[in-house]
Amino acid sequence: MSENSVPKRAVILAGGRGTRLRPYTVVLPKPLMPVGDYPILEVIIRQLTKAGFRRITLAVNHQANLIKAFFGDGSTWGICIDYSLESVPLSTIAPLTLVSDLPEHFLLMNGDVLTDLDFRQFWERHVAENKLFTIAAAWRKETTDYGVLHVDASQILRGFQEKPETKHLVSMGVYVVSREVLAHIPKGIAYGFDDLMRDLIARGITVQVSPHAGYWLDIGRPDDYRRAIEDFENGRQQLLLA
Repeated sequence: MSENSVPKRAVILAGGRGTRLRPYTVVLPKPLMPVGDYPILEVIIRQLTKAGFRRITLAVNHQANLIKAFFGDGSTWGICIDYSLESVPLSTIAPLTLVSDLPEHFLLMNGDVLTDLDFRQFWERHVAENKLFTIAAAWRKETTDYGVLHVDASQILRGFQEKPETKHLVSMGVYVVSREVLAHIPKGIAYGFDDLMRDLIARGITVQVSPHAGYWLDIGRPDDYRRAIEDFENGRQQLLLA
């Protein structure tokens, strides 16, 4: 049986406290924050279901019972949902060490991402090329709010930029991962995406980056959350892949 014929599996990281999103997350965990008619995590689950994923593991910790009560076994969405509970916070990569039956390739993503990424195509390209780790990435522009002074060693002004803009390729918090990566992850301690990337680079291990030209927003901050609500209403059909 080819990998593309195997039911697709996803692990969604839904255990964070959402501290950057306070006061919104004082009552609700971040994955249950609503955009339009749905919690952000339900939008993701609907997207994954339409992309052909048949099983989702939710890695939970903070307010896990609320998330379990809402999503149950996933039958409402025609998908199988199970849960991996962290007894202590393990950051963004170490929770994988608690999932014992991961397939050869699986999707890994944060539970607070709003995007029109084609999850099916993203997963299939990774599998076809037999990559170890593929990062979905987006270009982001950042504007400095001040006039920037360029000075020499004598503190004499040699150049000036008014509110310069810089462009960066950033991680979208969506990945396809080979099970082989687990050998590089320590058990029982917090270990994040940043730790793994630095370690893989230091070991000379190839990590693939896949730029996405479409829509992407991380709702981790209040301004981004308010924007996500507006964007969802304006692009509901596209984001729900209806």
